[in-house]
Amino acid sequence: MTDKDTGLAGSLDRLVDPATRGDPMSPLRWTCKSTRQLAQALSASGHPVSSWTVGELLREQQYSLQANVKTRDGAQHPDRDAQFQYLNEQVRIFLEAGLPVVSVDTKKKELIGDFKNGGREWHPRGRPEEVRVHDFPDPAKGKAIPYGIYDVGRNTGWVNVGQDHDTASFAVESLRRWWRQVATVLYPHAQQLLICADGGGSNGYRVRLWKVEVGRWATEAGLTITICHLPPGTSKWNKIEHRLFSHISMNWRGRPLQSHQVVADLIGATTTREGLRVHAERDLGTYPTSVKVSDQELAGVHIAPHTFHGEWNYTIRPGTSAP
Repeated sequence: MTDKDTGLAGSLDRLVDPATRGDPMSPLRWTCKSTRQLAQALSASGHPVSSWTVGELLREQQYSLQANVKTRDGAQHPDRDAQFQYLNEQVRIFLEAGLPVVSVDTKKKELIGDFKNGGREWHPRGRPEEVRVHDFPDPAKGKAIPYGIYDVGRNTGWVNVGQDHDTASFAVESLRRWWRQVATVLYPHAQQLLICADGGGSNGYRVRLWKVEVGRWATEAGLTITICHLPPGTSKWNKIEHRLFSHISMNWRGRPLQSHQVVADLIGATTTREGLRVHAERDLGTYPTSVKVSDQELAGVHIAPHTFHGEWNYTIRPGTSAP
């Protein structure tokens, strides 16, 4: 075909060249560039060709089907790398001292009920599990809100499955439960804790209620808590994302999450060959939103900002009396 029609290859290249996507004269500007559409456009421009031949020509010209790739982070803070280095240094210091270091975050909220869950699992041929066509939340069941705590030094996870709201109070209550049930056993003499958290969300560095609630918990437990936030826009590098949450998603792939207890059971059954073990339990508590924190309340928290980016790195010490 290219021997008989010397302009065929060049015309095809111009049709699929990304630089021509915005060209107002391109016949496929607003059309999916399938081999069928490309063949029709080439035929209309005087190069009669089949869709099969178009596919062969594309492969010869080193084209392939490719999805979008997320590589552009957008605006980056000038101290992004420096903050990662500072955070890693704090983690190293705590681990070498035998002190607990945790990575925390809220996993994506999940619809409860017979809804489609991504992925596949084995079923008898022709008998897939039937689920709803539309993903409209069931008001009677709501959503599951898994707040995860990943112990960096011991490769263990603890997940609190809430059903009300993802607030700072819920985040700190999750940490409080983990400390009482797990950390006091694994770290009986520890009086310090390092928390690595995202810069936003319920445990964001700008959330006043987060700091007030951590201050209350520090006073209750007699614990000195150091918090290092990841720089803005870098949450996907939080260790909990790829060391805990990704394995949870793989474990429940293809299974409708019929109830909050099913969510907790599936999370608790998550393991890896590298030794990850996870505990999960339900949280039936209520956590109201729009809680206002006054300047006086915030001033009562014993916060010691670090020299380097004190808004991202700070230590909260116990108060004089329990709330």
